[in-house]
Amino acid sequence: MVLGLSLPAFTLVHVIISLIGIVAGLVVMFGLLGSKSMPGLTAIFLLFTILTSVTGFLFPFKELLPSYIIAGISLVLLAIACLALYGMKLKGVWRPVYIVTAMISLYFNVFVLVIQSFLKVPALAALAPAVPPNPPGGPVFAVVQGIVLVFFVVLTIGAWRRYKPMTFA
Repeated sequence: MVLGLSLPAFTLVHVIISLIGIVAGLVVMFGLLGSKSMPGLTAIFLLFTILTSVTGFLFPFKELLPSYIIAGISLVLLAIACLALYGMKLKGVWRPVYIVTAMISLYFNVFVLVIQSFLKVPALAALAPAVPPNPPGGPVFAVVQGIVLVFFVVLTIGAWRRYKPMTFA
């Protein structure tokens, strides 16, 4: 039981929170490319991405896993992103700081989504089998993660160059 929920129910809630954060984050990312602030959706992205990391820490702990390390780094990055956005109002250097920290946090969520997809979706698991306790591996998995990484690097650089907010409240 986690927060009064069975482990499968809590896992479902965690996955739904993660997916909301990812979808909102992708829309926000493309908005940055068009220099659109989208304050409401940005708040949803940041909140649900924070909740993704926090709820990840609530799963039964047996050993320190890479997912805990990613969640911890993501929370630090999200704190910086929130400071840059809400505290410093994206002034000066805080604009690129926000873009980079928010997009790395989004990338981490997508990175974990890809891993979980290869672990849980039978067709993907067949392409890149995992030998517990190791994550999926092999060339197909590496190519997919490489494509995801290049996608995020290119779009983050694009957002850095193109996002010039007029105001953000």
